[in-house]
Amino acid sequence: MPVDHSSRRAALRRSMESNDLDAMLVTDLLNIRYLTGFTGSNAALIVSAHDSPDREDNTVVCTDGRYLTQVAEQVPDLRAVIDRSSAAYLLSSDVTPRPGSVGFESHVVTVDQHRVWSDIEPQATLVRAPGLVEELRMVKDEHEVGLLRDACRAADDAFAVLIERGGIAVGRTELDVARELEALMVEHGADGISFETIVAAGPNSAVPHHRPTAAVLAAGDFVKFDFGALVGGYHSDMTRTVVLGTPQQWQTDLYSLVQRAQTAGREALAPGVSTASVDAASRSVIEDAGYGEYFLHGLGHGVGLEIHEAPGIAKTSTGTLLCGAAVTVEPGVYFSGRGGVRIEDTLIVRDDGPELLTMTTKELTLV
Repeated sequence: MPVDHSSRRAALRRSMESNDLDAMLVTDLLNIRYLTGFTGSNAALIVSAHDSPDREDNTVVCTDGRYLTQVAEQVPDLRAVIDRSSAAYLLSSDVTPRPGSVGFESHVVTVDQHRVWSDIEPQATLVRAPGLVEELRMVKDEHEVGLLRDACRAADDAFAVLIERGGIAVGRTELDVARELEALMVEHGADGISFETIVAAGPNSAVPHHRPTAAVLAAGDFVKFDFGALVGGYHSDMTRTVVLGTPQQWQTDLYSLVQRAQTAGREALAPGVSTASVDAASRSVIEDAGYGEYFLHGLGHGVGLEIHEAPGIAKTSTGTLLCGAAVTVEPGVYFSGRGGVRIEDTLIVRDDGPELLTMTTKELTLV
């Protein structure tokens, strides 16, 4: 399914209109990719509020000479200009009419960049406009959902093979297992990994974002896996916790508690529901059991072109879920020095209930 980048730019123009902007200067490379399809390492995009999807004469992308061919191939529907200074060139040249108010991504722009731009274009009023593109990115179109499904499938398949061939075994190190899982994700269709794979065994499983070490897996350990695959620029995210051998009673009890909390969080996902209430639905299960102090982080986050993007799902988060948002639900309980459990899925918020993308079983797996 081809990506309709012009429709995404049209949606940005509607947001610009509500913010009284004549133009929007986009400098975040992921936002430029979202709006144009360009994947180079240097670019800027100026979107005119007065263009239409059928005629975008004043919407221009700028990059440097390294990407002369690439920008022509990836962005055939926009005028491209070549200058290494990119954003500064778009503001200083006559490639577009001089706008009155120019929004810029103040959340990614440095103070020095802003000073340079203000000196270049004194006729324009630079207006802080953080998060306009990120707000659009929260709702995934079917092309994006397809890439997320593929990324989740690569992670699911890799984890299944890791278990089937005995890759989680006594005597192996966390690093050995992590590197094997990462290679398997690529073998099963991933372009790369979403982030550094977490493999945390025994007491290390109680560290929410433990980095794999030479620690050796031992019989009876909880082994926590947090990992994801990258496909077409889109990230999957999944956490599973297994037991190496025969579990103790405290382990099965803890796992059951987190499993119930995770189910409650997933079932709370719906368009129009506040993100804080989704967190509360899951967190209350753990708090009611007397372990609230051991749930150390928010319930989840958006996922897409970034592994962590809007919306956030936490006690202090604001806003409501939108239909089509891709989010994670990942409660955890961590007993320092002993072990911990986290269970995480990636899902799409739908009107008729969330669509689950990570299909690996959430039943307690013994390896």
